Amino acid sequence: MENIRDMLLLLVGSSLVSNVVLSQFLGLCPFLGVSKKIKTASGMGAAVIFVITLASGVAGLIYKFILQPLNIEYLQTIVFILVIAALVQFVEMFLRKAMPSLYEALGVYLPLITTNCAVLGVAITNVQKEYGILTGIVNGFATALGFMIAIVILAGIREKTAYNDVPESFKGMPIVLLTAGLMAIAFCGFSGLL
Repeated sequence: MENIRDMLLLLVGSSLVSNVVLSQFLGLCPFLGVSKKIKTASGMGAAVIFVITLASGVAGLIYKFILQPLNIEYLQTIVFILVIAALVQFVEMFLRKAMPSLYEALGVYLPLITTNCAVLGVAITNVQKEYGILTGIVNGFATALGFMIAIVILAGIREKTAYNDVPESFKGMPIVLLTAGLMAIAFCGFSGLL
């Protein structure tokens, strides 16, 4: 029973308290670039959930059963990047066939998931904190869920501010950065949960 409690704490902690975008500032490129519309943001969030969750599991397996036994842990970054790149290619091929409109809407940001530091950061964090395979997958899923929550909220706010009278000097990216900063402050309130 304590194991389930620990997993729930990790789920809440990684998604809300230590939000990858708003408290660790990882993955800002797609966060700011794809958050113009809720539909596109939720599509990017779903793709990131898929990639980070699978990358966490595969990277954990490779680290535990290949890199550690061969004493080549120093290759973890290169191996993790290759795993992430392969998963992103899979997602890209799937979206191109199954959801061409979402594929077009995500544009250049979809292949950029490969270099998204949040994806690599989760895989390395799982190794550094010595998480087991299941715990690493839960951490990866929770982190990606936190990314999706943040990007969808920002997209919703950006859709609303498009119809507001914003001062000329704040139009465009300045109001987006201000909004993201206010969201980061608001997410600090979740730190009292744990």
